Amino acid sequence: MSEAVRQHHHEAPDYVRVAVLTISDSRTPETDTGGDAIQEILEGAGHEISARDLIKDEPQEIRGRLTDFLAREDVDAVITTGGTGISLRDSTYEVVEAMLEKRLDGFGEIFRTLSYEEIGAAAMMSRAVAGTIGRRFVAALPGSANAARLATEKLLAPEMPHVVFELRKQVE
Repeated sequence: MSEAVRQHHHEAPDYVRVAVLTISDSRTPETDTGGDAIQEILEGAGHEISARDLIKDEPQEIRGRLTDFLAREDVDAVITTGGTGISLRDSTYEVVEAMLEKRLDGFGEIFRTLSYEEIGAAAMMSRAVAGTIGRRFVAALPGSANAARLATEKLLAPEMPHVVFELRKQVE
């Protein structure tokens, strides 16, 4: 790790306030294993879950709930799980990608590389994406608990404070 990155990690907040949004036509609060995995890992890493919801895979509903979460003062980041596949009903990617102001292409690239190590070539069907909307970080993850766990453990929990640090910087 470079000295500059080490310094940014040192200056980053100790925790990030996160809203978790599960997008699924079939999951219920009792069967939301992806959302449960995200919450468990983030809380275990010292982050705070400010809000959590489960909605149907409907573009207007996704956009509306994301907008609501992004407007909250107690939310630094929104993580979605579900709706990033290639079935006809999967629309999370289209909604999130259209809302992003700055994409973090490396997130999806690294996630698919890590996923490839676990599931092989099927990783190419993941449309995980991340970026910023205003001064908020947004990541859209697949709905499987294994994929949500992988992305949250390896990428989000350790690096979100650095992302939030960068987003909070004032323009001088």
